[in-house]
Amino acid sequence: MDDSTAREQHDVIDLELDRPHSARMYDYFLGGVTNFPADREAAARAIAAFPSTLIAARSNRAFMRRSTRCLAQLGIEQFLDIGTGIPTSPNLHEVAQSVVPRARVVYTDNDPIVLTHARALLRSRPEGATAYMHADVTDPAGLLAHHVLRGTLDFHRPIALSLNALLHFVTDEHHDAHGIVESLKAALPSGSALVVSHATPDFDPEAIARVTAIYRAAGTPVQARTREEIARFFTGWELLDPGLRPILRWRPDPEEAHLTFTDAEAACYAGVARKP
Repeated sequence: MDDSTAREQHDVIDLELDRPHSARMYDYFLGGVTNFPADREAAARAIAAFPSTLIAARSNRAFMRRSTRCLAQLGIEQFLDIGTGIPTSPNLHEVAQSVVPRARVVYTDNDPIVLTHARALLRSRPEGATAYMHADVTDPAGLLAHHVLRGTLDFHRPIALSLNALLHFVTDEHHDAHGIVESLKAALPSGSALVVSHATPDFDPEAIARVTAIYRAAGTPVQARTREEIARFFTGWELLDPGLRPILRWRPDPEEAHLTFTDAEAACYAGVARKP
């Protein structure tokens, strides 16, 4: 771990373990152990409101693996994963480096508890590199200027920007989600990629309204978006086949073909695009 990450860890004081946090709830949905009573209580309410929550979380995780592998196979060697959450193997860098051992990956999240797990994120293959920085997607200028990011990735070469299961936590009520994404896209060179998975009300609006209310009551605003609203995040970039699709339909692995989950249960769209 570099000195900057160590300093950031030392500066963390209040982990707010008495309040639920979306990253730790997601960890619980994935079967992780880095979650606390407040997280588990809120997660249980979310599952009660939307019993397919576990399917949605695990479908997002599977999409991360498929999309990362796809981009690495296309030759992209640099990845910026915003909203990475608690480490859950295989992590993005493990997937990328299994295809391209020299891949370089920067993780970022705004949950201070993720700092305490940065060592797990930083176990890179010797040929490549991984780094972690504490930053918030709602401050794209600060995130893009961060010395860890600039010291790890080369902004003259293509970068894959991963925004998996993140943007539904950036609500129009508080922030300009599309403006934030445009700022991030503008900083990336030609040949870069944008990866997005996003919750949607399109398949079961009543269930999504219930789970949205649970998150808001727990102090985490959420905004599910329609396919049209999600498509706007890719404006100006070229979607890879099969385009913006229900997450289960985006290049499913052969071993996933037996799954009988429905689009309503996964409740997400997913897409990958390249910058011309």
